[in-house]
Amino acid sequence: MGTWGSGNFDDDTAADHLSDLTGRLVDEVTKAMSGDPVEIEPDEYWGVAVPCNLELLHLLAQQPYVGVSLPDPETIVGWKDRFLAVWDGAIDGLEPKPDYKERRREVLVRTFDQLAELARREG
Repeated sequence: MGTWGSGNFDDDTAADHLSDLTGRLVDEVTKAMSGDPVEIEPDEYWGVAVPCNLELLHLLAQQPYVGVSLPDPETIVGWKDRFLAVWDGAIDGLEPKPDYKERRREVLVRTFDQLAELARREG
């Protein structure tokens, strides 16, 4: 196919690059979600980075680019269940303000749900 436009993501090489990039984001989440649950607690690196990766995937997948690879919706729902179980079990130990705890959980739920919905539509 080669080149189909003048945009930064309008050729095969860019599509390959985007596929590699989104693949790395998914691989990082997969590894974090299958590892020690302590690593995805709210105050740990992957407890912050996993939702960041999911948000980046969602933003990229909303673009009209070729090459974005999303996991299947069932995988995302499984990640959500595991992540929120760990989050719910650990957040009170950090003594957050109640309004923060409620708002943050809503954001986390939305982050997983919006990516799962997009994966359903694209799948």
